[in-house]
Amino acid sequence: MKLAILYTGGTIGSVGNPLKPLTSEQFEGAFEKLMKPILQSRYPDLKLGYITFDTLPDGTTVTLDSTNLQPSDWCKMAKDILPVYPEHDAFLILHGTDTMAYTASALSFLFTGLQPDGFPNAVLSKPVVITGSQVPLFYKENDTLTLRFDTDAFQNVCGSVSAATTGVPEVCLFFHNTLFRGNRTAKTNASELDAFSSPNYPALGEAGIDFRLANDEVLHLPTTPAISLESDGARARLSAQLAHLTANIPRTRAMPFLAFPATYTLPGPDKKKPATAYLAALLTAALDQDLQGLVLESYGEGNFPSGDPDDATAGAIYQVLDKAHEKGVVIVDNTQVLAGIVNANAYASGSWLASVGAVGAFDMTPIASYAKLLYLLTLRDYQDNNWQQSDVERLMQTNVTGEIMDVNRLDTRGRWFLGAEESINALDGTATLINDPDLGPVLKDSSGKTLWQALSSPPAEGLPGRLYMQGDGNLVLYGSSNTVLWASGTPSASEATSMLILDGSTAPGGLRLYVYNYAQGIVSKTLFPPSPGAVLEGPR
Repeated sequence: MKLAILYTGGTIGSVGNPLKPLTSEQFEGAFEKLMKPILQSRYPDLKLGYITFDTLPDGTTVTLDSTNLQPSDWCKMAKDILPVYPEHDAFLILHGTDTMAYTASALSFLFTGLQPDGFPNAVLSKPVVITGSQVPLFYKENDTLTLRFDTDAFQNVCGSVSAATTGVPEVCLFFHNTLFRGNRTAKTNASELDAFSSPNYPALGEAGIDFRLANDEVLHLPTTPAISLESDGARARLSAQLAHLTANIPRTRAMPFLAFPATYTLPGPDKKKPATAYLAALLTAALDQDLQGLVLESYGEGNFPSGDPDDATAGAIYQVLDKAHEKGVVIVDNTQVLAGIVNANAYASGSWLASVGAVGAFDMTPIASYAKLLYLLTLRDYQDNNWQQSDVERLMQTNVTGEIMDVNRLDTRGRWFLGAEESINALDGTATLINDPDLGPVLKDSSGKTLWQALSSPPAEGLPGRLYMQGDGNLVLYGSSNTVLWASGTPSASEATSMLILDGSTAPGGLRLYVYNYAQGIVSKTLFPPSPGAVLEGPR
């Protein structure tokens, strides 16, 4: 296996008192001499290569404590790896722990090329593993570096190399014997060795006597060779996208904003005295900096103070957010709670957010939400994207690279069936496709009105059934005896990786339920609304 190592700095490569990162040359020399023989005793065919993080005009290499990393540094990492992608089997990034989850989230997006419809045209086919440590890997005495065996740094490097040998095709974070999906992680302990966790998604693997990979949780390999980064065409597409991101991400203005108990005043009885709120003043100051995107870290299931507990629309915070959305700011409602799904509509204290245009983040971490929002906002005007505010909002709620649950889709390569009483939902909550135990698949609006039903006359036997989005592109309802009760009639003899998608809204603009073959980029069948002879287009 050919493994490329990108050392960026951080505790793992620091020595001295106070701790200071080794230069790239110093670290590579120590790693070659002290770590490589140990790793090769376990993996005899292991070959190491090194990628320099950054070089100044005078030839000096740069390392940074992760506290000082900025979005442009994420782009540098991706741009450093992409040119040597064909030459290596896996990549290991050594990184400080403070912003490691941010980098892991951002890189998962930066290594994904997007078409205007939001489907990928370039994706990873090899592991990119990020790790670091709470204790340094080396010890320096009298200008001599020695290896510290009794550290999490040593264990994390060894475990990361083991993880890399599995070929998991995604950006991962390895820490304390556990492999996580990178865009699902958060640093949850500042002083213990189990510093990272994945609150809303299972671990991908665990290092023990042997490395055990949870294959069912790992992202699939690229749908077709044409979108794999093994392909020259895919790398060229991603390289062009990365160039745009690198040039423009420093000018993209997005921020997380934490809810906290703060002073507010209600409007005067005669409405002449306006409502005020400290949080509103802070948000106004951010808007004055040309803010384009906002991730609200709300309470609980997505509750955010409006500034008026009795009439949200009269609150100063409501009014600021409403004006922000009118100006084009994308507002994402997340939660400061570590685990759980955002459902702002559960309480009146959060349901008002939809009226100011906020979209829920479901089970995505605030860290991934921020990284994804920067990524999408920067790509709005890239080539033919021409994404409007509503497009970015839709993509924020759409699974791009495993960062968020599938809400409105059944996917051949992911959540691929509905059991009895299970459902998918329109992203704005105005419609639901439920697999009714007595009726089969039924599409209803939020008032309970039936819009579409697969079975015009449900059979006397066979229900409840299961609705499967099959690998041949056919959507099939199987009965309790495994008999076919209904099918979309869309099987394909060729590549047919497909999704059932509930798209749009019952509000003006329209609702669609359709089977989309994303391997071929075509709509196989529209189930709702009935449109005989209509020209079918992909998601937009």
